[in-house]
Amino acid sequence: MAKEKYVAYVSTYTQGDSHGIKIYDVDMEKGRFLEKDKVEITNSSYVSISHNRRFLYSITDFGVESYQILADGDLELINFAPINGMRGCYVSSDYTDRYLFVAGYHDGKLTVLRLHEDGSIGEITDEIYHKGLGSIAERNFRPHINCARMTHDNKYLLVADQGMDHVNVYRFDSERGKVKLVDVIRSEIESAPRHIKISEDGRYIYIIHEWKCYIDVYSYEDRKGMPYFEKIQTVETAALSIGSNNAASALSFSQDYNYLLTTIAGDNSVVIYKVNKEDGTLKRVLNLPISGEYPKDAMLFPNNKFLVSLNHETNDMTFFHVDLDAGTLVMNGPAIKVNVPNCIAFHRLS
Repeated sequence: MAKEKYVAYVSTYTQGDSHGIKIYDVDMEKGRFLEKDKVEITNSSYVSISHNRRFLYSITDFGVESYQILADGDLELINFAPINGMRGCYVSSDYTDRYLFVAGYHDGKLTVLRLHEDGSIGEITDEIYHKGLGSIAERNFRPHINCARMTHDNKYLLVADQGMDHVNVYRFDSERGKVKLVDVIRSEIESAPRHIKISEDGRYIYIIHEWKCYIDVYSYEDRKGMPYFEKIQTVETAALSIGSNNAASALSFSQDYNYLLTTIAGDNSVVIYKVNKEDGTLKRVLNLPISGEYPKDAMLFPNNKFLVSLNHETNDMTFFHVDLDAGTLVMNGPAIKVNVPNCIAFHRLS
């Protein structure tokens, strides 16, 4: 039986280097990366792979770029599309790969764009500016959208607004590419909901809150054309003490959805939870340091035996052996230098 082969795409800000996406061969036996190629793109703040695994979409200055994923994992540019706004911070596609959603932190704008069968990005089909006055004037005088994700049934778009401390729920019209606000999931004041993940079966929603360092778990179902959310758990990711500068950052599932991972800037640690797939609840497995500053993103390798942390302030990636049964994390070789890394995506080669 042939061993599964993976590449990893790492998005970075381009400060003195025009190559905003780095491509690495993944050594699944040794838990390490080997640089394979790099892509010329400005300030790739986030990348996302299409659900059919054929295309990669990346934020770039003033818009989004689309790439074909070649058989060896290299990327070939398809096209660029403007988003009629400031640079986005998050990109994702719907479950039919017919639409692309871009979240705008700086201007509080949600942009919906059409996708074509060849992976190219088409015209804007909808754009919404979030409105309102947030709770902390220096940071939250206007909305800051940090994430936009579809529910697995492709009915609702969940949009986390860090500035307004809530998640807007939009009904999605997949024929016209339009969204309409139908519900709001409210968080604590000054909690800053940052990222959203959804369980493998689509029944549970996980929202990480950057400033108050906790995860809210909600059950979700569609009842006669209306979304219904019920909070079932809140888990603390880091203790908040007076003078603490802790902030939650990453949120990612293991490939088998058995574990959910988050990182904490300030403490510079990773927290991993075991996911109860029956009731959606989380149970902490470990909370350990990642040997870098501001772990903006982190992910378990597809075999759950290793972990990589993208350390935004120390300009590197650190690697670890992980034993999820024992709850241990052991450094695995030297850090790999990469300037201001933002996010990572693993891709299995066919």
